[in-house]
Amino acid sequence: MLAVIAVEFAYLVGSGRWSARDAFLRLVPGALMLLALRAALIGADWTWIAAPLLLSFPVHLADLHIRR
Repeated sequence: MLAVIAVEFAYLVGSGRWSARDAFLRLVPGALMLLALRAALIGADWTWIAAPLLLSFPVHLADLHIRR
């Protein structure tokens, strides 16, 4: 799934639809949540689940701030 997100990023930036910053801010929170899901599914320690979720929140807020 992370590879699909990387291809989507390359497409959106390459086609000129979004700037690299906008594409990054919109796609990274989802990628971080996927990493947290993966950690949960393999039974990782709670810190490995919480860390990506915690990191996704400020990126999501930055995206919302820029869209405003």
